[in-house]
Amino acid sequence: MASKSVAREAEEIVLATRMIHLGARLQVLQAETSLSYDRLARLYREIKGCSPPKGMLPFSVDWFMTWLPNVHSTMFYSMFCYIDRHTPSKKAHALVDAYALYLEQASAGRPETAPAEPVLSFTRAWMLVRFFDSDMLQLSQCVRCKGGFVAHAHDPDHDFVCAICRPPPRAGKTRSRARPAQVLHDALDRAAALAADGTAGQPALGAGLPSAGQPRGGHLNRRI
Repeated sequence: MASKSVAREAEEIVLATRMIHLGARLQVLQAETSLSYDRLARLYREIKGCSPPKGMLPFSVDWFMTWLPNVHSTMFYSMFCYIDRHTPSKKAHALVDAYALYLEQASAGRPETAPAEPVLSFTRAWMLVRFFDSDMLQLSQCVRCKGGFVAHAHDPDHDFVCAICRPPPRAGKTRSRARPAQVLHDALDRAAALAADGTAGQPALGAGLPSAGQPRGGHLNRRI
């Protein structure tokens, strides 16, 4: 029986540690590493100081369609696609790097009274990528701003208007957020500038993302 590579195991422990710090659930760690349940649970307790939470992972495509989650999901997924395609980070490593960048950009300009928890949790970000890989979601181009936004797969998008260009009437009024649409617009601009910095001649953030019905493939290709 071939022994497991010590170097490979160390890499997986580092990856699992980064995921735990970002808020990953134990089921996510099991899916992305080959470490045993007992080792992952022990690692989780060492880092968080408590036992990992139990229960099922959130499984709802419709959650990503609501106003604020849709904008945040779009911002994260654009970062993920760019990092996965144009940097050495791939698959789970690209997911971790993209989520860390998302947290940095999503917190910029946030009022002090805003909730500390991000709109998009790491577990939902992981599920988002799997939904795309399973052809349950697509990026539809807004007819106004021309940006690609998360939408149901195979939905007609010839007259699609994004959640920023046409927010709901009470958008932002149920939460203590100051000018949420403008803040998110600015965050998207900063993320694009940061990703494009030092990459002259490469496509801008979000450029060349998969269109409706076009499978992306090659990213966390395990179906749910």
